[in-house]
Amino acid sequence: MNTLAYSGGPGPWVLLFPLVWAAVIFGAVTLLRRTGWRGRRGPWQGPGAFRGGPGESSPIALLGRRFAAGEIDEDEYWRRLSVLDEQFGPHAGGRTS
Repeated sequence: MNTLAYSGGPGPWVLLFPLVWAAVIFGAVTLLRRTGWRGRRGPWQGPGAFRGGPGESSPIALLGRRFAAGEIDEDEYWRRLSVLDEQFGPHAGGRTS
């Protein structure tokens, strides 16, 4: 009967198996973080690349960008803003008048 107990034990090779499993787990977690856990965003998009929040595509935000770009003057901006504020403003749904 030649077992490990009689041949001096497993030796330093016993440390190899946990290191291999640690490397496999680390590689899998790294791979999932780079691809799967990002959701719809791909690795080519940074953390702030997602646009489409409620304030980003609102007509009021679009009007502000047009005014900042110089496409409309100040009078036209305030006229359009007053109309849009009635429809899309913060209290638009709660008005009872």
